[in-house]
Amino acid sequence: MTSTSHRATGQNGGVPPPAGGGDRGGGRGSGDSMPNYGERLRRARMGLAVALTPILMLFISFTVAYLVRRGYLTFDAGSNSYGRTWLPVHLPWEILLINTAVLIVSSISMEFARRQITRDAALSPVKSIPGVSLGDERHFPWLGLTTFLGLAFLAGQMYLWTQLAAGGFHLYSGPSSSFVYFLTGMHAIHLAGGTLALLVANATAWLGRPVESRRIVVDVSAWYWHFMAGLWIYILGLLAFATQ
Repeated sequence: MTSTSHRATGQNGGVPPPAGGGDRGGGRGSGDSMPNYGERLRRARMGLAVALTPILMLFISFTVAYLVRRGYLTFDAGSNSYGRTWLPVHLPWEILLINTAVLIVSSISMEFARRQITRDAALSPVKSIPGVSLGDERHFPWLGLTTFLGLAFLAGQMYLWTQLAAGGFHLYSGPSSSFVYFLTGMHAIHLAGGTLALLVANATAWLGRPVESRRIVVDVSAWYWHFMAGLWIYILGLLAFATQ
């Protein structure tokens, strides 16, 4: 009996084999799935940072071109002098401010959604223990609210463009109006991509995916959404300065 016990402990170093196999811990031989999800989350955040870098550089390039073109002087042969061809754009600031408020509120609701899913992921191991109950928790649909507000912002931007066109400022009316359409349009395209990510996050919840997996999608979408909100505030300040 002693010899049998000695051989059993000697083969495993005195530690019983982990339950559930040895490949759930991100290939490190651990039976705990949480390190795997933590590594996936870190990689997803790193990938997001890499993806946001060219977007930031793109809008910095737009800014430089915007400001250089605004101060560009052309020679008028009739008056034998140099003059500016930049025409001020009369922006509907009421619509812009309403859209900005909607986007800021959506960023706040997105942060609540991120914190909510982070808490759920932290409590998931506790809930899986037999006989342990944390009660019936009711969650406010922050993610759904953010998705709705994102769509409302995009609809508000479309309404903004119709008001600009009604005021005589079209895409090809001049360099000043072209830049307004270009800046706001490029931001709307990137925000639409974030809205699609939110729809995917909502779908993962409806399909009942593991909470740790859903947390990765929501977390990355949240940081992207915050970036888009900050970028819009920057664009708004640029428009206030450069369209005059």
